Order: sequence, then C-alpha cells, then structure tokens
Amino acid sequence: MATTDLGSSLQHPRRSLGNRHRSQAEKFLNLSTNDKSNISWAEQSARQAVLHDFTHPDNWRVLLTIKLESQDFEGARAVLDELFLILGRDPDLLSQLDGLELKQSATNLLEAALSIDPLDPDIWWELTSQEGGVVEFLQRVRSLDFTDQRANILFSRRMERLLADGYEDEYLELTRKLLAQRPSNHEAWKKMGHLHERRYEFDQAWFCYDQAQTHSTNLTSRDDFKIRMESIIDGKGKIAWKTPDIADRVEFLTRMQVLANPTLETAKDDDDDDDEGGGLSEIDYAKKLFTEERLSEAFFICRRLAAEGDSEAKSLAEQIREAMNSE
Repeated sequence: MATTDLGSSLQHPRRSLGNRHRSQAEKFLNLSTNDKSNISWAEQSARQAVLHDFTHPDNWRVLLTIKLESQDFEGARAVLDELFLILGRDPDLLSQLDGLELKQSATNLLEAALSIDPLDPDIWWELTSQEGGVVEFLQRVRSLDFTDQRANILFSRRMERLLADGYEDEYLELTRKLLAQRPSNHEAWKKMGHLHERRYEFDQAWFCYDQAQTHSTNLTSRDDFKIRMESIIDGKGKIAWKTPDIADRVEFLTRMQVLANPTLETAKDDDDDDDEGGGLSEIDYAKKLFTEERLSEAFFICRRLAAEGDSEAKSLAEQIREAMNSE
C-alpha cells in the first residue's frame, strides 16, 4: 500500500463512504473462510474504506486483518507505515517496526498506536487534556512531519482543540508549522490572521491574510484587512500601521521556508544543511525542489525572491501554487 495509493487522491475524510466500503470488506472477509478468492475483494474494499476515511480506526483494523489473513506480511508492514505517516512520522512509532515479527505483533502495535494517539480529535483531546498531556504533546509534535496531506488534516483538527481550550500561543506556533509544510490551506491562514488581528499583532495578521489571498484568488482577506486598518482609531487617533516592508516579508518567508523542511528543525547541526543547494542559485535550487515535489520549500523560496523583485521567481511561485492546489 504505497503512499500514492492512499494519499494523493484523498482530500477530506468522507465517513459514510468509508463505512460502506468497510462493511463490504467485512462481508468478503467472512466469505473468505469458505472461499479464499473473496480475500482479494475484501482487500479492495478495505483499501477504499481507508482511502475515503482515514480517521476511522476500524478501517485500519479491517485492512490489517485482511493482510494478515492473506499472509501478506510485507503488506501489513505497509499498512502500519501508512498509519504512522498520518500520525506525523513519529520516530518512536517507526522505531518499533524495525526487526519486528509482524505475524505476531502487527495487531498489538496497531492497537497501541491507536490507543495512545487516537485518530478521533475529541477522543484525542480527552487524553491530551489530562495533567501533563498538553506539555508532552507540544514537545513531541515539534519533531513530527506534516507534509502528508492527511497528517496535516489530522493535526489541524488537533490544533483546533488546543485553541478552543485557550492555548493561543501554542496554536499559532504549531499551526504555522502545519501551514509551512502544506501552505495551500487558505482557511487556516485566514483564521490565524483573525487571531493575530485580535491580539493586535498586525504585521503577523497581514502575513497570514496575504498567504490566504495568495492561495485562494477569490478571497480579499488581505485587502479587507488593509481597509480595516485604515479606519481603526484608538484613543489617540488613527493607529499608525503600514504594510510590512520588503525586509519584513523576506524575514517571514525565510522562516516559513525553514519550517517547510521537516528535517531542518530536527537536524540543525547537520553539516549538510548549509550546502543543501549544492552551489545552485536560489531560483535553480527552487526549480530542483519543484521537480523533487518538495513544493512547500520551493514555494516559499520563490515567494521570498519575488518579494525582492525577481519576476522569474514570481512566475515559478504561481506554477507551484497551482501544483499544490491540485494535489
């Protein structure tokens, strides 16, 4: 079960379709007791169940059961790999797969992962909101990889629970990382902009609204914010605010570029980081990243260069934006 099988075509979970395909998978699995030819039909339906709704733990359970029943232990490993990818490539989870005898341990490992890191955001929050849980989560999440779209969706929902319980600073920090690795979520950018604006962090609000409007040309959030700022009056008169200058924009986009690479935060001491471009110019390095499908990194490099007046980078940024929105 390669990433392209379950990841590339998925947008948001569709619970009803997932339930329907899981029900079919369970029916074929039961029939396979007397007719082994049904096991392949069971697997097809189970894969569709996970495709349509990766947030329902039973979809993963039935798919793994089918893999084990058909003695496909390599496929069982792929199921666990896929789940751990969605859980942010947690190194602690991945290390448990090394040298593991999956025939005996795959089901226990799946259940352990779902128990300590539930896919349902409400169940997850019940566990995380207990004493010490939020601190532990914040420490762990900073090392995770959210480049997979499903991981980004899953953790975005978790960030919403943090915000609802008053963890504004933590929400802003971690959502910024989520958006750096999947920047096409214009709704999340807009929501962050509203939060920064409410906190009178006007430059940060503008950056977020700018990203929202960049990724959804139907939005006018950046322009609307500018109009609001022109009309805001405090006790001393109009608030003295102006659109961030080029240096500030470059600094913001540089920070986002760093966050867009999951390895840079966890390997800052790696000597290879300084030579990552291999002597290429920045625009050529962005093109290289684009061909390697490291879209977020390439996008923020191009946006930064475009802010400095590079017309080629501006054109390439638009190509990358279109590619990200079509994923």
